[in-house]
Amino acid sequence: MPLFFKKKPSEDSKKKLEFQLCLSKEAGADDVLDISACELSEVPTSAYSICKVIQKKVLILHNNELRSLVPKGCDIGTLATLKVLDLHENKLTSLPEDIGKLTSLQILNVEKNRLKSLPPSIGDLQLLQTLNVKGNCLCELPFSIGSLSSLRTLNVSDNNIVQLPKQLAYIRTLETFTLDAAMMTYPPSSVCVEGTESIQRFLCSEVVIEYCPPSQYLLPVLEHDCGKQDTNSFDSLEEAWKNKFSNYEKRKEEKQQQKLDFERHLEEKQKEHTQLFLMNIAHKESMLSSVRQEQERLEHGVSQQQKVQDAERMLMLEKVRQAEDDISSRINNMLMDNNRQKKSAAFFQALEEDRIRMEHLAAITQEEANSLRKKEVAVAMQRMLSDSSTMSLLHEVNDVRRQTLVSETCKSMEYFDRKFDRVMSLQLLDKSKAITQIIQEEEMQKAAFQALQLQKDAVHNYIRDQIKLIEDDLKQLTKLEIKRRNLDTENLQEFLVEQRSALSGMLQQLMKQRDQREQELRQVLVEMQLKSDSNQQNYWMIQYQRLLNTKPLTLRMQEAGVETGLVNMLCKLSAQHYLPILVHHKVTTESLRHMKSSDLKKLGIHEIGVQKALLNWAQENNPETASQKNDEAASVPMASPPLTPSLLPNAIVFHAPSSPVTPGTPVTPSAPSPVEGPGISECVVCMEAAAQIIFLPCGHVCCCQVCSGALQGCPLCRSTILQCVRLYHG
Repeated sequence: MPLFFKKKPSEDSKKKLEFQLCLSKEAGADDVLDISACELSEVPTSAYSICKVIQKKVLILHNNELRSLVPKGCDIGTLATLKVLDLHENKLTSLPEDIGKLTSLQILNVEKNRLKSLPPSIGDLQLLQTLNVKGNCLCELPFSIGSLSSLRTLNVSDNNIVQLPKQLAYIRTLETFTLDAAMMTYPPSSVCVEGTESIQRFLCSEVVIEYCPPSQYLLPVLEHDCGKQDTNSFDSLEEAWKNKFSNYEKRKEEKQQQKLDFERHLEEKQKEHTQLFLMNIAHKESMLSSVRQEQERLEHGVSQQQKVQDAERMLMLEKVRQAEDDISSRINNMLMDNNRQKKSAAFFQALEEDRIRMEHLAAITQEEANSLRKKEVAVAMQRMLSDSSTMSLLHEVNDVRRQTLVSETCKSMEYFDRKFDRVMSLQLLDKSKAITQIIQEEEMQKAAFQALQLQKDAVHNYIRDQIKLIEDDLKQLTKLEIKRRNLDTENLQEFLVEQRSALSGMLQQLMKQRDQREQELRQVLVEMQLKSDSNQQNYWMIQYQRLLNTKPLTLRMQEAGVETGLVNMLCKLSAQHYLPILVHHKVTTESLRHMKSSDLKKLGIHEIGVQKALLNWAQENNPETASQKNDEAASVPMASPPLTPSLLPNAIVFHAPSSPVTPGTPVTPSAPSPVEGPGISECVVCMEAAAQIIFLPCGHVCCCQVCSGALQGCPLCRSTILQCVRLYHG
């Protein structure tokens, strides 16, 4: 990344530059070339060409990013016809060494740049009358500055200059000399404080020449400027200069009007661009809606495919169960064959035992025995050979069959094991997905229950309503304070300040109570979660439905026997939390007529506004009082109604602030009710947006959200801002 890079001008600056250059080339254009505030880092070569060809007299280049006056390939001598050169508020670090070629220059303004020194050739500007180098980094002035024989105004303030050259004494026409007198060491600051004449007298004494006032040397300068005028026409010369400056001002106003037209054209283009941008946004939204519909269709297709896969999985499980039954039947057959083999072995052993027993029982002679033995042996051998051959064949067939069954069983077991593993993995995956979905649904149910609990909580709603009332009262107080600031009403202003400070304190206290109540509700949620059974499903959904099914407090109080008018009165006052107290003490309208404020305070109703409202309501509902009022109205039918504060012009009605409350006591805010003024106050900083921020602890509502971010003190009372509270209108 390069350390130094050239900042590109914006499109508006480019268009403005092209417009000014084209305007200066038109036929009948004036002698002024104004390319200021175009974000230029160097002077365009076309400007040099225009000044040379059209012989421009005034070149204005202020409020740019210029680092050098002469671009590459150009000569400052092409600007020899200039009389005014304005370069203030740029980034110039030096002036051209050959600036003395501007022989016609009369005004040079390089204020607020980064100049570290002036070139010696500046002394060649014999017609220079005004030199302004204010706000630079100059440490000294060149000795050649004494050659400026026509200089009338010199400003070197806001620099690092502490000594002046003695050659300034040779400038006889100097009328105004501005510098930082407190920093000067030569001439001394005491001399510099006395003014231009004192400085010139001091320098003349240093170079041993006689001081003469500038008025004696101004006549030749003015004669040179007006070449054809007579030496005795000083007054007419001054009028000519005034005419020139007035013409310059007129041309400047025309330029300004052209600039405004150009800016108006730019605004129209920007509006067209904004409309195109909004159309693009609408097109994007339509595309997003179509993509959303396609996504829903795909999700429906995926759900259908999932159902098909579930059916196939159930069919596969049924086949696996049948295969297991087949394998178990084959194993039972193999066990039966093994039992038959055991029985045949036992039969062969029994035959052998019978043969041995028969040999022992034979009681015959040796010859008979031998002959019989030979016969029996031959028969037995023949029978044995046949039996052995038969048994060997049976054994071979049985071995082949057993090996075949075992190999088939192993293969089928391996195949079904693979299928069973695949089915089990799919089941585990489905189970994990279902568990995550159930957890997400439980979290959503918990969040919905928490939001509904905050919405249904009476104390939290009451605190929120009180905060809203206090915010409205603070906004009205701020509007009244702004309107009455310029009036001579000190007592009213002090009363407004007391009201505002009391309301801001109550607002801070209510905000603390609201945060405390929300913390208590969150603690209740934690306790409910700890008590909930881990195996119970839809716990938060059940709690949500249970909270929805609860009856309102006003309906329960009516069912408990409290009068309907009294319940409605407390609802209008936003004091529903006092209904349990009235139910407990069985307070009725009749008993309220015989009570006082102290009695209500003993019952637990501490708010003065609520006490007065209840007592007034009880008196108004008294049948005797109503009949007396009707009799008085009938006896005096033509009496004029008294003037109320709302009927008086420019009247201001103040409510008495309630007494300080404890954290457990609700607050009823009060504030002046303005009769005049708009519905929404303006921001005192930008004067455009509506005031949306309350500054604490002062309580002023005088800034919008954008302007309040950069403020550390209240714009009205200058007190330090410790906290900002956002207002939401409507």
